[in-house]
Amino acid sequence: MPSAGAEVAEEGQPGRRYLVTGVLGAIGAWTAKTLVDRGCAVIGLDLGSSRHRLDVAFETGERHGLTLVEGDITDLDALERLLASEGITNVIHLAALQVPFVREQPALGALVNVVGTANVLEGALRAGLATPVVYASSIAVFGPTGDGDPKTLYGIYKRTNEATAARFFEDYGVSSIGLRPHTVYGPGRDQGLTSAPTVAMLAAAGRLPYEIPFGGRAQFQYLPDVAEAFVRASELDRRGASVHTLDGQSAAIAEVVELIERASGVDPGTITSRGEPLPFPGEIDGSSFVELVGGSVNRSLADGVADSIERLRRLLTQGLVSPPSAG
Repeated sequence: MPSAGAEVAEEGQPGRRYLVTGVLGAIGAWTAKTLVDRGCAVIGLDLGSSRHRLDVAFETGERHGLTLVEGDITDLDALERLLASEGITNVIHLAALQVPFVREQPALGALVNVVGTANVLEGALRAGLATPVVYASSIAVFGPTGDGDPKTLYGIYKRTNEATAARFFEDYGVSSIGLRPHTVYGPGRDQGLTSAPTVAMLAAAGRLPYEIPFGGRAQFQYLPDVAEAFVRASELDRRGASVHTLDGQSAAIAEVVELIERASGVDPGTITSRGEPLPFPGEIDGSSFVELVGGSVNRSLADGVADSIERLRRLLTQGLVSPPSAG
């Protein structure tokens, strides 16, 4: 998608109030934590009721500054009332159904992922927000060779959202920044097509066997770093509509297996992988995002895997996560 406008990083966040949709998801929970750690007021919107990913992200249970609201992004009028009543100044839109759920219920997937995103953009328009809507797109907008031919309905819906956001700026002046994560891993990533490497890390932390059900290569981004990416984008004073693929280290799944076994100390062969590559490219240039925020926010894959396993061991001890069954 073409980019438009210019951006400037703002000093501090005085008076800002954030709406994070999909706050009970993995990226949503870590984004809420990142904002709370910055001292921001956060309204977390989600239709679900399970708060286990918030428990994982916050870990200590300290959530001062976070208010949870049960709500549905497919209800535009309710969204408009929430934006007004809470005095929202910034929106980070993460609510979506993941690949397997879209495949099972394509009409519902379109309602949540496509109509829901249009509602968020229209809600921002009605509220007269001066800041860009920051929303999650996905690497799934690309085909396996990096072209614009998505191989999943989820990817088609996400590509539609990018076009919708561009149109909302051209037609209505609503600014936006879309970010495309690839294979996000880390504590709390327990759902979706690319969650298997995290499940493998959890298995290794509990010294259990697990098989990642795909091969090939993927571009890896650690959950806390992905949350930082969304928050950094939301701190920009930007006019226009642009989309950026997140940077991150590309690695073969076999390499990731070795890193998991090395960091966890399990015997070789405890973690394995088998299957076809994922239906999107193993690496996409993320330099435009690095330029956007003035530098990469991603740590190395080895450091991320090691930190993830250390956290998962602690979470297992605390009973905040459960060991997976053998893959």
